[in-house]
Amino acid sequence: MFKRTLFVALIALTLTSCWKDKSPEDLIRLKDKFKSQVDDFESKKETANKNVNKGLESLNALKSALEDTKNEDKEFAKVYGDWEKVDRRVNNLNKEYEDLKEKASNLFTAMETQTNSLSDERSKKTLLGAIEKARTKYNATLANTSQAIDKLRLLHGDAVEVVKALEVAAALNSFDNINDQMKSIEGRVDGIMQELNVAVVESKKLYEKKITELGEE
Repeated sequence: MFKRTLFVALIALTLTSCWKDKSPEDLIRLKDKFKSQVDDFESKKETANKNVNKGLESLNALKSALEDTKNEDKEFAKVYGDWEKVDRRVNNLNKEYEDLKEKASNLFTAMETQTNSLSDERSKKTLLGAIEKARTKYNATLANTSQAIDKLRLLHGDAVEVVKALEVAAALNSFDNINDQMKSIEGRVDGIMQELNVAVVESKKLYEKKITELGEE
């Protein structure tokens, strides 16, 4: 009986509203906006990943060129240019993250508003509890995503420092101390991208799963 009541409540949450300032269309519209923003964030994440890997390739090419003492100026110009692109992509990704956070907040607020319009108190309580659990979990994901973007920004800064160190190493013809720094940068990329992937996965759950399923996870 409870499952039947909950099912009716979920239908009511989507199709009916007693609030004069909110409509089911508003909730659907916000959900579609959130879905679109998730796609934008995922796209910017992939672009950032490609640019970071390209930057790493040019960094390795620069080191090889310096060791072989050929095309140094050309390689320096290329590597600085590639990491400038990484900086722009990280900033773009951060903007998409801020938009994602805002649209997620709007979606949760709309869901709560629709739920509060239900007359069945038992269903209302169940749904509000599920929404709150889902919001808490997703906010934690957002916090981790913000930290991952900060790590990506730090990685960019470290890469630029390596380029500067390579300029010094080229003058001294000594590259031994640079290897560990480069390995450190390369070893951090996959972990950061995996953290950003979690944001995409958890975001998609918000529009692919029922809110009660999110609350039970």
